Amino acid sequence: MRNWIGCSSLSILFLSITILVSFPSQARSQFRTHSAQERALGKLEPSSPQDTTDTNEKLPNPKSVMHKSMIIPGWGQIVNKQAWKVPLVYGLLGGLTYYSIYLDKKYHDYRAAYYNLNPEQKGQALLFGPTPSYIPENANIQQLKTIRNTYRNRRDMVYIGIALAYGLNIIDAYVYANMRSFDVSKDLSMRARIQPGVTGQAAPGMTLSIDFITR
Repeated sequence: MRNWIGCSSLSILFLSITILVSFPSQARSQFRTHSAQERALGKLEPSSPQDTTDTNEKLPNPKSVMHKSMIIPGWGQIVNKQAWKVPLVYGLLGGLTYYSIYLDKKYHDYRAAYYNLNPEQKGQALLFGPTPSYIPENANIQQLKTIRNTYRNRRDMVYIGIALAYGLNIIDAYVYANMRSFDVSKDLSMRARIQPGVTGQAAPGMTLSIDFITR
């Protein structure tokens, strides 16, 4: 069970990392065009709210994208022009769903075998159906109970994984739609410098300097 939980966690972590990496490193910059006369005079007026609205009209509404992802997983990614994420979303959801069906069937098989082969449960024989042919009639009752509980716990964990994957699909579409409308007017870069120095106790040391440069 621990191995499966680890695999499920890695799958969800992989989707989370994919979502974070896909975010744009810089949001789209929005500039207002000015007339030649304004540039000559050096009078640049700040963009008015109307200019920003005109530019943002081309971008999808984040709430609308979120609602679409809630209705159909992957729809929001398509609206955000990130269709390459759709196979990842459906691959994770489809894989977890298929595995949950498999675990649920195994759980029902061992539950039926436990009650049918347990002498203490004679009154509930065939209550959950016949014993599957691949389970021997001389199987250990305690082992049947342990295997039944294991499949049930794994199935429940997969249900949680499906819910998390569905939620990540919604969060990814909503956050990316919000980040696309950010207004960044300057390009910032960082320059780090390491040089030798002297500490307050007159001992040799290293000095780290970080400069932020605007372009």
